[in-house]
Amino acid sequence: MKNTVYGVFEEIVKNNKNEIAIIENDRTLTFEELSEMVDMIADSFKDGTKSVGIIMRHRAEMIASILAVLKTGAMYVPVEPNFPINRIHYMMDEAKVDFILTEMQFTSKLSKYDLVYSDCSICEASPDSEKRVYVQNENSLAYILYTSGTTGKPKGVSVTNKNICHYIRAFNNEFHPKVDDIMLQYSVCSFDIFVEEVFASLLNGAALAIPSDDDKKDIKSLMDFINKHKVTIVSGFPYLFAEMNYLTSIPSTLRLLISGGDVLRENYVDNLIKKVEVYNTYGPSETTVCASYYRCRDGQVLSDGTYPVGRAVLGASIKICDNNGNEVKNGEVGEICIFGDGVSNGYIGSHEDENKAFVNLGEGKKMYRSGDLGYILPDGNIGFLHRKDTQIMIDGRRVEVMEVESQFYKCNGVEQAIVRPFIDDKGLSYMIAYIVSKDNNLKVSQIKKELSKDLPQFMIPEFIVKIPYIPLNENGKPDMANMPVVLKEGNDYGNNN
Repeated sequence: MKNTVYGVFEEIVKNNKNEIAIIENDRTLTFEELSEMVDMIADSFKDGTKSVGIIMRHRAEMIASILAVLKTGAMYVPVEPNFPINRIHYMMDEAKVDFILTEMQFTSKLSKYDLVYSDCSICEASPDSEKRVYVQNENSLAYILYTSGTTGKPKGVSVTNKNICHYIRAFNNEFHPKVDDIMLQYSVCSFDIFVEEVFASLLNGAALAIPSDDDKKDIKSLMDFINKHKVTIVSGFPYLFAEMNYLTSIPSTLRLLISGGDVLRENYVDNLIKKVEVYNTYGPSETTVCASYYRCRDGQVLSDGTYPVGRAVLGASIKICDNNGNEVKNGEVGEICIFGDGVSNGYIGSHEDENKAFVNLGEGKKMYRSGDLGYILPDGNIGFLHRKDTQIMIDGRRVEVMEVESQFYKCNGVEQAIVRPFIDDKGLSYMIAYIVSKDNNLKVSQIKKELSKDLPQFMIPEFIVKIPYIPLNENGKPDMANMPVVLKEGNDYGNNN
């Protein structure tokens, strides 16, 4: 089997050229038609292209653009168009993109870059494109996915073609997607659920159904889309399934729900598991989508009301280790350490301390120290506890609290700031920022406006508390015992009353 993304896609096209690959409300594309679009886009690239930004609406052209980048042997850097402009520029600059594939409506955010427009010039082949020979290498980077970073800047995870192909095999081994399966494309492109949606479907011969923004406006509209287009597989955050759990019925075509990105609680899916197969998954972006799977039906719910994260996927292994890297006994708490072909190349740029989490074991083998705490259950499955550090999950997305804190010091009028994570009464994370202002005229609205230039909305603390000074304990650290805490009522997903 070929071990590059485009190589696998090429084989799928050869064997399934007349099967449906992309489904939208107003059109469908077969694998052959999608391949032709990929060729057309790839031929519009400059010679020697190595890195391409992808800032587009979710549609067939976006998927074809990603595959076109990979066909040429280059890597792509995906960013949602609504990201803050400074954050977009940081990612594009650090990844040294040769140009950005985008659309005319996003030009104002991207004026400093070379642009290729998918809605006007993408059909224009570069000179001598017919003479090109594209070379793919399994060890070359396929994409850089940016996550929140402890240095105050986002960090880009470098994932290879080999990493992705490993995950395609793991997904196929567990879930057995077929030609008549249809995967929903619901996630943003900057999260690795998107990687699962796109590649685990198309590279296994299944179709990808892409809803419009209107289709995603509420749960009813989304269910209507799923029903209309006979979607069979949905991969998403647990909060999506918590909404579905309320419904009296779900589309009959659904056969599989895959939860990832945050803890899955029993009361999020207690009705769903009676109707459809539900899986809980675990895996940092650094190890390429999922490192473990857990089948919830007939499974064992933990004492905290969450599901285990299961066992390592095909081609990976997981050990629970102490601070010295030694494996602990079953049942003892330690750090979740991941081995295998999903372990990526680490972070690009200046993240030396964070790259220490990637341990080279020799002979091409690597380990990733996740920073997550867990333990092995008596049946061999893994129970997930929480992070070792200040990294938390908000709405299924990773947030480094220290990155958020560092942004407050860029705000006019802020003299001191600390940001701390808390847990609401439903067990979900939120943040409180404590600030000392330079004068009494500082307004919360102005602070949030300044933060929004660099941080997406989910990374801006829900509560900002103005205090005269930051109390310190005897060790010289902020004394949280003497800080006001704003209590938050959680989203009541589990209560149908």
